[in-house]
Amino acid sequence: MALFRQDGRDIVLDCYLQPRASRTEIVGEHDGALKIRISAPPVDGAANAELIAFLAKLCKVAKQQVTIESGATGRRKRVRIGGISDIPAALAGKP
Repeated sequence: MALFRQDGRDIVLDCYLQPRASRTEIVGEHDGALKIRISAPPVDGAANAELIAFLAKLCKVAKQQVTIESGATGRRKRVRIGGISDIPAALAGKP
């Protein structure tokens, strides 16, 4: 099952977050979504901000190009990464 889909030059990810983890990392798949552990707590948007910064760094794009389309207050989120040319191996499921 694909954990992302291409939409023009954008990638749309379905994510499942685990906040308050020991470190921020992608750990695999959870119920058809990319499971990401986030070290920030889910308070005052801290986990969302860390998710955006993590994905921007991973995909080598500016933070402004990463937006949470839905699920801002829940663990399941749909995230759009704009203007990406190469899909990072971590998102493509390659070691």
